[in-house]
Amino acid sequence: MFIHVNHAEYIEEYKVRLFFNDGATGIIDLSSELYGEIFEPLKNIAFFKSFKLEGHTLAWSNGADFAPEFLREHIG
Repeated sequence: MFIHVNHAEYIEEYKVRLFFNDGATGIIDLSSELYGEIFEPLKNIAFFKSFKLEGHTLAWSNGADFAPEFLREHIG
């Protein structure tokens, strides 16, 4: 089965509640993942909150995204 993010809700700071197509749900804290040129802009909370679901995962207008498998493995 291919993992897809079906829905995402901003919680606080760099935390997002994720709902997956396999029924899993949980919160991920991405604060420790925001390094490197493409992810640096996400340190701005207003920009971080602007994510959309694109290609079955979280994505931002600057081209940043996270693989849905990575997100699924790291939800708490």
